[in-house]
Amino acid sequence: MNYREVYQRWLENEHLDPEAKAELLALSDNEEEIKDRFYKDLEFGTGGLRGKVAMGTNRMNIYTVSRVTQGLADYLIEIAEEQKDISFQEYLDRGVVIAYDCRRKSREFAETSALVLAANHLKTYLFEDIRPTPELSFAVRYLGAIAGIVITASHNPPDYNGYKVYGADGGQVIPEIADKIIAYIDQIKDYFLINRLDRLSAMQRGLLNIIGYEIDQVYLQKVKELAIRDKEQIDLSLKLVYTPLHGTGNIPVRTILKERGFNHIFVVEEQVKPDPEFSTVETPNPENPTAFELAIQLGQKVRAEILMATDPDADRIGLAVRNPDFSTLRGDVEQAYIILNGNQVGVLLLHYILSSKKELHQLPANGFIVKTIVTSDMSRVIADSFGVETYETLTGFKFICHLIKVLEEREKKSFLFGYEESIGYLAGDFVRDKDAIIAAMLIGEMAAYYSKRGLNLLQVLEALYQEYGYYIEDQHSIYLEGPEGEEKMARIMESFREETPSVEGMEIVRIDDILKRESFDLKSKKITPLDFPSSNVLKVVFSDGSWYCLRPSGTEPKIKLYLSFHSKTGKEAQQKVNRAKDTLLQKMNSIINL
Repeated sequence: MNYREVYQRWLENEHLDPEAKAELLALSDNEEEIKDRFYKDLEFGTGGLRGKVAMGTNRMNIYTVSRVTQGLADYLIEIAEEQKDISFQEYLDRGVVIAYDCRRKSREFAETSALVLAANHLKTYLFEDIRPTPELSFAVRYLGAIAGIVITASHNPPDYNGYKVYGADGGQVIPEIADKIIAYIDQIKDYFLINRLDRLSAMQRGLLNIIGYEIDQVYLQKVKELAIRDKEQIDLSLKLVYTPLHGTGNIPVRTILKERGFNHIFVVEEQVKPDPEFSTVETPNPENPTAFELAIQLGQKVRAEILMATDPDADRIGLAVRNPDFSTLRGDVEQAYIILNGNQVGVLLLHYILSSKKELHQLPANGFIVKTIVTSDMSRVIADSFGVETYETLTGFKFICHLIKVLEEREKKSFLFGYEESIGYLAGDFVRDKDAIIAAMLIGEMAAYYSKRGLNLLQVLEALYQEYGYYIEDQHSIYLEGPEGEEKMARIMESFREETPSVEGMEIVRIDDILKRESFDLKSKKITPLDFPSSNVLKVVFSDGSWYCLRPSGTEPKIKLYLSFHSKTGKEAQQKVNRAKDTLLQKMNSIINL
């Protein structure tokens, strides 16, 4: 059935509500839009769903959400039938926890999910209002639930929303579980015949339960217990600016910082209120320097030492640090604060955690950290200096947290820190996802600890570079939407696999093709198996250990180029990055423009 036939079938379906039908009728003369909305089903990847909010099979709406939720329900029922230590209904009564952020239709999608599950006799716990994604992960573990759902599109533009599924361990489902859920979803051909229990009946039968305050209090107490330094050891007069970028982080981040004793917290008032349009920013992504514009203005006004920004679902956090060399007489506002990338914040936190625990005799002999394959290798060098093991995973915190679980349970190792270059960080054992609330508390503590010793975080970072070497990272994304975009991304990956471009002055020694799960050594011509799930990722490693990596995004219509080069000086490392980036982008753009 082609996209036109699918479009027509939706229009003619008697169960399509009038508002949805009117929306689709308005597209009748827009062939390109009809094609984009109906040429495929919105794919449930390892991270769940993510797409634009609108009617269509390739969009986020109550019908696509219902279909995915029914697939999840069918999977959970299968698991319940396999239980030996607990009855079928007792297993289902452990329930599914559902949270949502401030995006368009988030509450509607969350309630739709709850009522579909209720129609399948699955108990649900729905948060009363918006909550951070990491609190959802915590709640699954705290309540002993069998699964979790969070409605969010993280840092995507306003017209997007998403749907992520979590397992009983509080972590996002890994590919082997996602594949089983997808198999059930694929069996559902009619989007309009999925049952939903009405809200009143679901509540009366105990299948819909509203949660909130109690979970908040326990979660925040657990976060506070991750503090490493006593209040006497840190500078609580440190001035910091925080912005939730219109998202869910406002209350928990401000609460945890206040309870840790910080009394000079300044909040960007224009960005405090939850706003699905994210009206004060181009995009609510703390990785984007423009997201810090209002925070920088406020920081200048109050002379803050650090600025922090969380994304809409508060699992990622960005950091900017006051430039100690800046003179207010110059009026150069852009240089008043230096925005650090995720790798830089990660190595700062890692070194702070390990050095502090070592000083306080709290560093375990079997400690380990986890990072992704596109995250800076500087973290490995730092961890090695403290006798701490480093493990790597594919891109995505679901892989980090699954490995944490395996190493803790099977090998009895002690997890210390996990992070990825895209400003996601985790410490502790009660959350199984990146957590901006935990990170905000640790960043504040770290900055205040060094401040008490007369040091700025930029000075600390420079000292780390001088001790461990200069690691310079960069990344570039090319957006390619629609079916044509998918074809272009496939051609780029195929072309790079066929012929890896050389970089002037650099020798390629290894190519890791994660799709084939093979590592090829160019000198020995030896092929070594890779212990990663198959994924469309290509990593090219040079003789000095520098590398670049190419992968299509799993959540957005774009292909990403990651670069990590190091040297004895920052200037030399940056020159390597620039040469490689120019060469690689030239090849990518030539393929796109064919």
